[in-house]
Amino acid sequence: MTPSPANDQTVTIGFLLMPLFSMMAFVSAIEPLRVANRMAERQLYRWEVLSRDGNPVTASNNMSLAADHSIAKHPSYPMVVICASFNPLRHFDAPLKQWLQRQNAAGVELGAIDTGAFLLARAGLLDGYRATTHWESLDSFSEAFPKVEVENSLYVMDRNRWSCAGGTASLDLMLHMIRRQHGHRIAAAVSEQFIHPEIRGPGDRQRMEPKERQGISHAGLSRVIKLMESRLEEPVMSAALAKAAGMSLRQLERLFDRYFGMSPRRYYLDLRLQRARSMLQYTDMSIVEVAVACGFGSAAHFSRSYHGWAGKAPSAERRRPALGIMPVLR
Repeated sequence: MTPSPANDQTVTIGFLLMPLFSMMAFVSAIEPLRVANRMAERQLYRWEVLSRDGNPVTASNNMSLAADHSIAKHPSYPMVVICASFNPLRHFDAPLKQWLQRQNAAGVELGAIDTGAFLLARAGLLDGYRATTHWESLDSFSEAFPKVEVENSLYVMDRNRWSCAGGTASLDLMLHMIRRQHGHRIAAAVSEQFIHPEIRGPGDRQRMEPKERQGISHAGLSRVIKLMESRLEEPVMSAALAKAAGMSLRQLERLFDRYFGMSPRRYYLDLRLQRARSMLQYTDMSIVEVAVACGFGSAAHFSRSYHGWAGKAPSAERRRPALGIMPVLR
């Protein structure tokens, strides 16, 4: 990220808000900067809001924010941050691509919050860089942009690029930036203002462990779920899952019935279909490509399974707002 500025230098950041951006992620990035100014009793940071046309931008919670500038007319910034959320590529076009590439050519540091990394990647500005995005769209991002080194991290900093998973991870990222630029004491003071007792590092996980996410206490069952989640493209047979957990297949089936009211096979299928939903909503991958990425032998098999699960064809998923992924699938 930006090197430590001189003591009397104010860093100005331009935040480009995309339609349906995450208000939570945006505010979690802005508020630490405000409190850092307060703690330092001087203006360490300034921020301005950009939109594509200079008009207000509506977030995913239906609240709108006024923009200070359009991308066509704005001051120069040392850092530009793209804030997005659902359907990040819906508003990506040639003018936006050219604008992002001009920022890069001018030496502007480029950041992305939540699914903002999709726009940087589509503009070709993350090729060969490490990056992350929100866990719900992480697989989709990895499949859509194979030249990007995708990491399942809270945030990633790689040279003059950085990306963040969104949500409260924006707070940790900005605390890290404040600490690098102005020292640990002021970053810790800012963190305590938000009742945030720990500044999480970039390597901290985005998601809860399965036992926490699912509300289960059985260690073997937790291991099976983690293995399932790591092998969605090449599913593992139920007998092999049971062996990996050190139990019989009958024991495994009883546990899944007890905790989830379904078989291991059904649970595994639901995980793969959830991944398919994310890919359908966050990428322009073909139905065949999505089927392969989710471990289905054919597009026909995938379409039948998806229709039975979602009550609609995979193609229809692209015409509806993005839905969240529940940790308990039934």
